[in-house]
Amino acid sequence: MKYRKFGKTGWEVSEVGLGTWQVGGGWGGKFDHQAANTIIHSAIDKGINFIDTADVYDEGLSEAAVGKAVRERSEYIYVATKCGRQINPHINEGYTTLALRKFVENSLKNTGLDIIDLIQLHCPPTPVFERDEIFGLFEDLIQEGKIRALGVSVEKVNEARMAMNYDVVSSIQIIFNMFRQKPAEELFILPELKDFGIIVRVPLASGMLTGKLNTTSTFNMEDHRHFNRNGEAFDKGETFSGIDYTKGLNAVEELKEIFQGDETLATWAIKWVLMFPSVSTVIPGASKAEQVSSNVNAVNLPDITPEKMAKVKAVYDKYFRYEIHPNW
Repeated sequence: MKYRKFGKTGWEVSEVGLGTWQVGGGWGGKFDHQAANTIIHSAIDKGINFIDTADVYDEGLSEAAVGKAVRERSEYIYVATKCGRQINPHINEGYTTLALRKFVENSLKNTGLDIIDLIQLHCPPTPVFERDEIFGLFEDLIQEGKIRALGVSVEKVNEARMAMNYDVVSSIQIIFNMFRQKPAEELFILPELKDFGIIVRVPLASGMLTGKLNTTSTFNMEDHRHFNRNGEAFDKGETFSGIDYTKGLNAVEELKEIFQGDETLATWAIKWVLMFPSVSTVIPGASKAEQVSSNVNAVNLPDITPEKMAKVKAVYDKYFRYEIHPNW
């Protein structure tokens, strides 16, 4: 494993972390506690020291699984969780300091940890990024010893830039992959970004960039890839990165031509993210331990050549730029 500095926190975090949205066995399936424990321990065994979860993942079971595994280890593991998505309806007015404080305290109980390394606002409505009292709450929570740092998980590049105005914010989590390249052009170029840890989520575009999906692939009724393709439940950018499914399959075929060889497209897709030095850690998910091994293997791949990087950009320009750039 290799490690990178996590912004102004000074933490050294693994280039590949672990996202735990589907750690209990997959989106929409019954939570498997043993599977979750095996996956998390496998990740730590491979040098991963940054694990991302959220209070809404399997109604707190993901947080509990992360906390349990971390408490069983001697290594120091950075635990990042999120709060805010429990607010229903998920609107600006629902974000209150009282509600958010309660969410943080519940996450401490769920994980069984004395302190949470990183708490992140979980893709709040854009107006929340203009409310000083919300960010002031987390300054209080740091002083109280309940959290070490605050981050934001955002849908849009503009939201990331708004969050950077607050001194208390230490990290930004954003979707970035071969199909969502706007952050590289409009966020990663900012000189002040050196003070922020950058967490990349959805690096495989909800499985599209594994190269294993096709026109006959089916998904569990409770899998967001079945019910949220047009944003029926939450921002459609979280599902297949917001792209059209068929168009995505066509683009994947072109990417497979670029990355021919023994390594999977999934591994190269993670390596592609790591080619950007602004990225602190990328957090692919895993529903079995074997996927963790594949994800971690990206660290040891040779750098992608400038020629291949240009070809990936050309695929993005051809299929997705027109619809992706204006929306996120």
